[in-house]
Parts: sequence; structure tokens; C-alpha cells
Amino acid sequence: MRSAGRCGTPPAGVATLRWRVSSRAPATRCGENPEDLTRRQRGKLAWIAQVNNRLYRAYLLKEQLRLVFKLKGVRATVLLEAWLSWARRCRIPAFVQLAKAVTAHRASIQAALTEGLSGGLVESTNTKIRLLTRVAFGFRSPEALIALAMLSVGS
Repeated sequence: MRSAGRCGTPPAGVATLRWRVSSRAPATRCGENPEDLTRRQRGKLAWIAQVNNRLYRAYLLKEQLRLVFKLKGVRATVLLEAWLSWARRCRIPAFVQLAKAVTAHRASIQAALTEGLSGGLVESTNTKIRLLTRVAFGFRSPEALIALAMLSVGS
């Protein structure tokens, strides 16, 4: 089953079938913001904390990283440093790999957190030009594609 892979192996003494069926709903709810969880969902999250410590740590890491990008400025920088430290030593392969990627792109992430800089405008322009290139596939000359791009994207 799909949810069993996400939740890891069941703890000793818990039947596998019961684990898979009962852990399906909380695994799909771990993507929600903690402030939006219902009372029942918070109860299931508390159950996950008792039954599957690794999944709960992954949830906490995800929430702290979400908070890093929700905050701005120096507070976000300090929290990002704490998150990187925690993620590097958490022994969850996906988060260790993510910490390495964040470290590799640290300068860009730092600019986004402190200055609000983003490559979103450039990426959207590149996507529009790629779409126009597919549309202009049958044109005889590249000048037609360039003219179409200038009309669509601007100068």
C-alpha cells in the first residue's frame, strides 16, 4: 500500500495490516498547516508522535522549513541555520539530501529571505519563450519566432 512506504515500518507489536489502514489518513494530512488541523487531526498527529518517531521528526522538519520561508529577514536567516544543523544530523535521507541542496544554493536563498529577490520573473519569461518555440515550429525563419516573442513577452 502507498501509505505504508511513507510511514516506515510498523513498531514491534503492531499488526502490519492495522498499521497500514490506520496510518493512511494521517499521512495524507501531514501536508496541512498545523494551525489548520482539526482536533481529530491533531490527535492523529499525537498518535504518530508516539508510534512512529521518524515520521513525526520529518513532519517537524517540514514545518520548521515552512516557517523559515514564512518569516523574513534576520529571523529567517537564524532559523534557516538552525534548520540546516538539524536536517544534516537527522538521519532521514531525504532531509539530509535537502540540507545539502539548500547549502549549495545558500546565497540565492539568503537573498530571497533578506531582500525578497526571486528568479520567478525570469523563469516565467523562459517558460513563455519555450511555449512560443513549440508554437513556431513550422515557421520558415527564426525572425518570425523572434517577432512572436517580442509581441508576447515584450522588449
